[in-house]
Amino acid sequence: MDSVIYFIKSVLSNEIAVNGFPLIYKGEMSHQMMRSFALMANRKLQNMNVATAVRKKVFHIMIECLQNITKHSDDFDEQEQQVGNGLFMVGHDREAFYVITGNIVKPHNVPPLEERIVKLNKASGSDLKRMFLQQMSVGELTDKGGAGLGLIDIRRKSGRNLYYHFVPHSDDAYFFILAVVIPHTSTKNDEDSDPEHP
Repeated sequence: MDSVIYFIKSVLSNEIAVNGFPLIYKGEMSHQMMRSFALMANRKLQNMNVATAVRKKVFHIMIECLQNITKHSDDFDEQEQQVGNGLFMVGHDREAFYVITGNIVKPHNVPPLEERIVKLNKASGSDLKRMFLQQMSVGELTDKGGAGLGLIDIRRKSGRNLYYHFVPHSDDAYFFILAVVIPHTSTKNDEDSDPEHP
């Protein structure tokens, strides 16, 4: 897991590193922990001088990212009925908020996950809206209870490309890092506009 922290620190800009992350969690991703973390993050957001629309968008994306970990992590404790180790960060600089998550994925799940993210990053705002509505109407539930809407919704709400990396974790697993950027100038209409491509 330390290699994951090193990777995150190495790719973040100096400005973000100086500002730091107000909330960082690494450990067992129980439902109770995630609920407490979400409430704590929301209190911090409410105390910040940011537009209500942006604050709500950050909180919504944060919840979606947490749920994404619980539904798609391949590190699941059958006895405790909860996801094992995970990583969750919420931070900001002068330009944007950042939500970063990390969880275990098996090698065979890497290609389809990467393909899905690449497809979402290439999609326009109208494409994303169509994909979301189509998935709502015909999407089938996975064995973990998801309907495949999480990443689409995160991409739509943020209005920016999703950043990701697969860090080798062991011989039979990778640590999947997902980073979401939400600009301070973000508006409700961002999700239906053409996203900015790098």
